[in-house]
Amino acid sequence: MESNQAIACLAALAQPTRLETFRLLVGREPDGVPAGEIARLIAVPQNTMSTHLAILARTGLVRGDRHSRSIIYHADLERFRKVMLFLVKDCCNGRPEICEPLFADLLPCCPPKEKAHV
Repeated sequence: MESNQAIACLAALAQPTRLETFRLLVGREPDGVPAGEIARLIAVPQNTMSTHLAILARTGLVRGDRHSRSIIYHADLERFRKVMLFLVKDCCNGRPEICEPLFADLLPCCPPKEKAHV
């Protein structure tokens, strides 16, 4: 990921409604959320939410899939992963103890799944 792409993603998330929207969508993966429901859940007018979703979509953080007359929005977790990796890449500069607390804080949230024994 290039710096300008990461900056665009971070700038899109640096607004309260868009950050709340993105967090909502992450929590609703893989099903996604219809645009109207997002607006209702976040208590934002639909035309305003449409603008916020367009900004997030331009950065690649969300995508909308048309289903009949509605658009179901999804968080693009791969794009988000790339932004996060951009931020922490080489964060330790050869000193892993610097980044270790960050990774320790992330693990309780998302523990690795154990492989089933066959």
